[in-house]
Amino acid sequence: MQVSSRHIDTWLTLQSNLGRAPNTIAAYSFALRDYQQFCSDQNTCVDIASREQVSQYVRNLLNRRVSKSKGISSSLFANATIRQRITVVRLFYDYLIEEGLRTTNPVRRGNQFNNRNRRDIRAIVPIQHKMPWIPNEEEWQRLLAEAQGMSLRNRLMLTLAYDGGLRREELCLLNTKDIDPSHRLLHIRAETTKAKRDRIVPYSASTGQLLLDYLRYRRRLTSARGAIFISESSRNIGMPITFWAWSKVIRSLGNAAGLPRFSTHTLRHLCLTDLARSGWDLHEIATFAGHRNTSTTLIYIHLSGRELATKLAVASSVHGLRLEDISESLQ
Repeated sequence: MQVSSRHIDTWLTLQSNLGRAPNTIAAYSFALRDYQQFCSDQNTCVDIASREQVSQYVRNLLNRRVSKSKGISSSLFANATIRQRITVVRLFYDYLIEEGLRTTNPVRRGNQFNNRNRRDIRAIVPIQHKMPWIPNEEEWQRLLAEAQGMSLRNRLMLTLAYDGGLRREELCLLNTKDIDPSHRLLHIRAETTKAKRDRIVPYSASTGQLLLDYLRYRRRLTSARGAIFISESSRNIGMPITFWAWSKVIRSLGNAAGLPRFSTHTLRHLCLTDLARSGWDLHEIATFAGHRNTSTTLIYIHLSGRELATKLAVASSVHGLRLEDISESLQ
């Protein structure tokens, strides 16, 4: 097991040196330590594990329940979680092959084509394409009612996350220098984004007033420039808010509203869906969201039901005219 640990540590250090985000490194480490523990329980070394061990690990993940601090949850691991774990294991074995420590990778790749008959090779864990969850109008009003009792900072973060369609990292890492109040614009820096691309997003006048009120309040906590959103607790006062602290706020809000599926990403999903409902062009939404590929943006077009609703209206019109024609002809 010591040899496996050394190779895992070396690979994680390599990924860190290549500039992978800290959250990515943490996810890699968690996945590999979990796989290493499974192999240890099977009396197998990670370095020499076979496809049989990998298949057993997949089965283990498919049957495993999500652990909670107060016991065992009734929910199984999400498809995306399982795929992420397996992808990390595959990348690690690619590294072992490159270093001459293995000759084959026990985790096969999916979405490839056989050169002879062009058949698709099925992924080891098939992708499940699920629409993101967003609250309906009644659920949204419940969330807003609960949010009224939140602190000024949290209310602004909630508003800005929706108004700008911001990811958790983009929101929490906003800096005072990223604000252009004269034009009501936010500069989303490349290093805080998933696609590593700068973008500029506008915010509304109501959000601007809330932002102005918060910045006045913030000056009473600290005069230092830097992170916009800072801790208000006596222990860490003036320190930048962490991702986990914001996630905890959102989780508490969702639970209070009776909506445990509400997450930090829900506000972004809702924003982009609302833009699609409002008739924004696909490429306009992609630019606003910072998507590299418009196929990602299409999710929100589909979720809005805009295209289907338009086609249904046309179909209903044609159907109605045909019925009138039949009625007139047969009477």
